[in-house]
Amino acid sequence: MLYSSSQTCLYRSCNRPQYAPQIAVRCISSTPMLYKKGGKANMSHTRTDSSPPITDASRRTPTDEAFDFSTLESGILKALEKLTRDLSQLRSGGRFNPDVVENLKVQLGKAGSKETVRLKDLAQVVPKGRLLNVIVGEKEHVKPVTSAIAASPYSLAPQQPPPDSPLTIPVPIPPPTGESRKAALEAAQKAAETANIAVQDARGAHHKKLRKYQIDKSVRPDDLQKAHKGMEEVVKKGLGEVKRIVDGAKRVLEG
Repeated sequence: MLYSSSQTCLYRSCNRPQYAPQIAVRCISSTPMLYKKGGKANMSHTRTDSSPPITDASRRTPTDEAFDFSTLESGILKALEKLTRDLSQLRSGGRFNPDVVENLKVQLGKAGSKETVRLKDLAQVVPKGRLLNVIVGEKEHVKPVTSAIAASPYSLAPQQPPPDSPLTIPVPIPPPTGESRKAALEAAQKAAETANIAVQDARGAHHKKLRKYQIDKSVRPDDLQKAHKGMEEVVKKGLGEVKRIVDGAKRVLEG
């Protein structure tokens, strides 16, 4: 049998016994494949769903950057964390969150040389039924801590420390009213709006990047379309999480 010079045979029949089974001859062409020229959208910018992510920054292409939603997801996560923190500060169902007292600012020192610190750096807040016991570490901090609590916007009236516990400031928790519940619901809605804006801002930053790649044609149109769709899916999940968190907080506030 004759073979062309451009082919390499995988099987040879020399010295084969007569009783050996017939094996089909399979040849592989050694002629290199021809690739269609892709212009600016060349093979270095292509991407498939099975392509592994490129972590080496020096090898990352604009297409890799278009499909990298880590910055977008980080921005959404920060918005959700702030939302959760803001909602935790609200009064709910007759319970008062001690965090609002712990985060009050206390001024120390004399006029002209005052230092502002968080109350939690000076005292420990211990809930006990309808009372908060604010336990101060040093006697000289009792007065400024008491003043900070009285000046807070939470309608708190701190009492004088009892003789047997001179470092403990009792703070009665006022019962919730219809007005306070309404104010809390309004604050929850405002926190939701702030979170939604933060999510959209994160989306805007990634969309701006995709727009740049579209203008300079560094990413193929079909890849841009897929990246845009992926971006919208991430944003949709983020907005859904905002709604879930706020709806849960509102149910507690209304209860």
